[in-house]
Amino acid sequence: MAQAAHPLALPPGAAQDRSKPMPEADMSLLDAAREVRENAYAPYSKFKVGAAVRGASGTVYRGVNVENVAYPEGTCAEAGAIAAMVAAGETELIEVAVIADSPSPVPPCGGCRQKLAEFGRAHVPVTLATTAGARLDTTIGDLLPGRFDAHHMDNV
Repeated sequence: MAQAAHPLALPPGAAQDRSKPMPEADMSLLDAAREVRENAYAPYSKFKVGAAVRGASGTVYRGVNVENVAYPEGTCAEAGAIAAMVAAGETELIEVAVIADSPSPVPPCGGCRQKLAEFGRAHVPVTLATTAGARLDTTIGDLLPGRFDAHHMDNV
């Protein structure tokens, strides 16, 4: 039985902008993050972040930061994209893109680095970008060396 598409998921190949000089798959993921960023709920900081992750199926899941007047209760864009992926029934991500309006590409916070490592392997590419076009290409392993993972619990 086929699963219904998740409302925050884009089908593979959607939202591609062929005017940018980047690989096609990269464009789709960055465009998805850029587009969803506008939906961020950031009334306090005004700092909107968009994220997109590609699941192993090729489907793109999007997320935004959601602030709360009680600051610790907000959520990050990366966590939102991962939650959408898991809600759709996927548990492996193969690519990540994060975008914000900042002077330089914004890396994920420590908690989101661990979340990315939970669902993606060390070699998974991560593109960090600004709305002005600056970009940094890295991997989950570079963002979180020495990560805590399931093998640390083998004796439990």
